[in-house]
This record gives sequence, C-alpha cells and structure tokens, in this order.
Amino acid sequence: MNTIIKKSLVILIVAVVGISCSTTKSIKVVKKDVLTDANIAAIVVGANTIDISAGSIALKRSNNNDVKKFANRMIVDHKSVLASAVELVTKLGVTPVDNDLVFTLAEQAKSHEANLKTLSGVAFDQAYIDNEVAYHEAVIGVIEGQLIPSAQNAELKSLLVSVLPAFKAHLKHCQMIQKALS
Repeated sequence: MNTIIKKSLVILIVAVVGISCSTTKSIKVVKKDVLTDANIAAIVVGANTIDISAGSIALKRSNNNDVKKFANRMIVDHKSVLASAVELVTKLGVTPVDNDLVFTLAEQAKSHEANLKTLSGVAFDQAYIDNEVAYHEAVIGVIEGQLIPSAQNAELKSLLVSVLPAFKAHLKHCQMIQKALS
C-alpha cells in the first residue's frame, strides 16, 4: 500500500474515532462526536459522491479493462446508493448536516484525485485500485462500527445495513484486481 493511501486511510480512521487533524497535521484527541441521522446522511452522500468521482476519473484514464469495468461498477452502484439515500432523507425531511468526517473525506478525495490526475498506465491503475481497497475497508468499518449503531431512524439504519453486502463485494472485487496488478 503506498504512502498516500496509508495517509488517507489514517486520516479517515482518525476522523471517525473522534480525533481531528489541525492544519499543521498535528493530531489531538477530542471528544468523540455523537452522530445524528443528519450527520450520517451527509457522510453517506459524501462517501458515495467521492467514489463516483474517482470512478469517473478511472474510466477516462485507465487502459486496463478490469479497472474500467470496476470503475463503471463503482459509478453505477454508488449512484444507486446515493439516489436511495437522497430519496430517504427527502422522505424523512432530514437535511444532511456536514461534520468533521465529511470535511475530512472531501479533503482526502481532493488530494487523491489530484494525485490520480498526475498518473497514467499501470501506476494509475495501481494507485486507483489500492485506494479503492483502503477506502472500501475503511467505509465498511465506519458503516458497521459507527453509522449503523448511531442511526436513530429505522429506515436509515436499514439502508445502511442493506448496502453492506455490495460494499463488501466491491472490496473483494478490487482486492482481486489489486492482486492481478501486483
């Protein structure tokens, strides 16, 4: 796993467990935030949007058919989850409320996408797939360990539970591609 992916994964995990990073990259422990359904909705929207964006870049930049198929699957599946989440929060009258994790995810995605845009060929494929493995591992952990337990609304909790098998399948798929690229 390359340094950028490790750093991104650490940032995601640090944000989830309630540790924040200052602009100087020093780490300080803060009280773990309690997530509301509105916070969870924002996280779901942000996380899916990030994977859709990265998949779009991969479709344009990769020459590897397996990577392109995977990227297309990410776009289709994550757009579906995003649409379901938007439909549910609209139905419930919940307005997503950003939190530190959403901001961290957005910054991480911006950095990752900037890096991807500098790469081509096998280096691009490896960076994209390595990030997808780390990202799906982290997102699955967040869903299982924090979002599902924090969700107050039964329908929101059900949506989170229902997407786990697809995210786990995504993880297995990208791990298979990662192994083939090595």
